[in-house]
Amino acid sequence: NYYLKPAHYFIFFVKRHNMSSSSGLLTEELQCSICLDVFTDPVSTPCGHNFCKTCLNKCWDNSQTSSCPYCKETFNQRPDLKINTTLREVVDHYKKKTPEKKPEVLCDICEERKLKALKSCVVCQSSYCETHLERHLRVAGLKRHKRMEPVSNLEDYICQTHERPLELFCRDDQTCVCPMCALTDHKNHNTVPLEEESEEKTQLMKTQKDMQQIIQERIKKIQDIKLSAKVRKEEELIEELEQEITELKMRNTELEQLSHTEDHLHFLKDFSFLLLMKTCVSLETLRRALTQLQYTLDEKFTKTELKRMQQYAVDVTLDPDTAHPNLILSDYRKQVRFGEVSQDLPDNPERFDSCVCVLGKEGFSSGRFYFEVQVKGKTDWDLGVVRQSINRKGKIAGSSSDGYWIVILRNGNEYKAFAGHSVSLSLRVKPQRVGVFVDYEEGLVSFYDVESCSHIYSYTDQSFIEKLYPFLGPSFSKKGKNSAPLIITPVNYNK
Repeated sequence: NYYLKPAHYFIFFVKRHNMSSSSGLLTEELQCSICLDVFTDPVSTPCGHNFCKTCLNKCWDNSQTSSCPYCKETFNQRPDLKINTTLREVVDHYKKKTPEKKPEVLCDICEERKLKALKSCVVCQSSYCETHLERHLRVAGLKRHKRMEPVSNLEDYICQTHERPLELFCRDDQTCVCPMCALTDHKNHNTVPLEEESEEKTQLMKTQKDMQQIIQERIKKIQDIKLSAKVRKEEELIEELEQEITELKMRNTELEQLSHTEDHLHFLKDFSFLLLMKTCVSLETLRRALTQLQYTLDEKFTKTELKRMQQYAVDVTLDPDTAHPNLILSDYRKQVRFGEVSQDLPDNPERFDSCVCVLGKEGFSSGRFYFEVQVKGKTDWDLGVVRQSINRKGKIAGSSSDGYWIVILRNGNEYKAFAGHSVSLSLRVKPQRVGVFVDYEEGLVSFYDVESCSHIYSYTDQSFIEKLYPFLGPSFSKKGKNSAPLIITPVNYNK
């Protein structure tokens, strides 16, 4: 029941014959045996042969019986022809992929076996092969004749009024003209040689194409500016609130000082108890508003930042040759979990023998890349990227100075990074899916909580000089409490 699109049928035909789409044998598969041309509105006979609908109807109209022109099988009644829509779509696809060849122009002078024309003369209105073109290259009068690539419709290049070659282009009337037209009907008009106008139009088309690209770049820039402006506007609001809080703090301090003065008249004249209460309430309200606004701004910025990084998503699969013997990989090498029994695997140089981890199959030595890993249901895990030359045997120190740019979870709620020293991370929520982004040239490795669109940690100003590989460590199962696998998941761009 699997539905094949026309393109699939087309590929099937190509592979079946092991040839390109323009080959002669493939054309025969799509050719009507009556008109010997590619099918037009193909129909199928009850015996299974295909013909153009018009061709088959004409054949039957001129015959007393209805039989297949190919195998001669006769039908008791004239079949009701229905267009074979699948075959028609295949033919249409074939025609698009195989544009019609221009008809070959032959020499007008050759008498017996006509040779292929090399040039056409607009003045003589004839096409010449290499031999018969010789006079146009030798005789002085013929040398001045306008010659062009061979065409069969030379009359289209001749002025129908003056019977002279259309050598000029009138920019005022946007039409091709001959020299006589330029002296009469198009006198005082802006006329230029055809070659000059053609070159200018070609340049214009190229400019327009470049302009379209510039327009798209400008549209993207405007969108970025609008986003930046929105962020900037919110930042300005934060600055205003912070300024107001500072002023209120100063007023609150003054009131606190005045509360201890014995000049009660001055105190009551300048400040009232109501103002004091209003100030305290405003200060607390502004603090809460500022905190909420800062949180909202951070969330919006991180979400936008994360979407931008997700555009660099790569397809990561795990490399079994690097996996610790206790690790079990899924068939598609997208999941890894800890197994209680150590597998009997060859101790090749790439394999970790102490650290319970595995690397991605492909390494990256330039540009940007991003991948996401589901860590749901786990109490312990290691995740990030490592350089190719890390030590894979024995006890391993997983710091950035040793070529490890990772974040780890221990005991269900202890998150750490290792930027030369251990860095404890305070996270608002427990991540269920972690995104890892790397900018090789910038020396950046960032971690994100995909579900909450929040930033976890970033290694900055790093120096990468060799390939980096995705690094996954599901850790030990701890009597079944950490048995869930780490899963490399597809990126959801629309989230």
